[in-house]
Amino acid sequence: MKARSHIVVSGRVQGVFFRDHTRRWAASLGLTGWVKNLRDGRVEVLAEGEKEDLEALLAKLKQGPPAATVENVTVAWDDFRDEFRDFRIAWV
Repeated sequence: MKARSHIVVSGRVQGVFFRDHTRRWAASLGLTGWVKNLRDGRVEVLAEGEKEDLEALLAKLKQGPPAATVENVTVAWDDFRDEFRDFRIAWV
């Protein structure tokens, strides 16, 4: 079943290659969407694909890359919209 997830990650998640790891993880799972830094220090992710693949990405985001310290992850699920063609790093 395809779905869409909007995820916000807080903690030490900027300046630790969090976006690049997220992009690579999402692409390896066949997901589409984007990841970006927020001005308040959090990272925002919007991803679409198979729900089990989105859940796998969510598990990776909860751990983060080696230099990150993830404190909180929120996720909102939505209907799949087929809005994206790939997974990219977006800029504020």
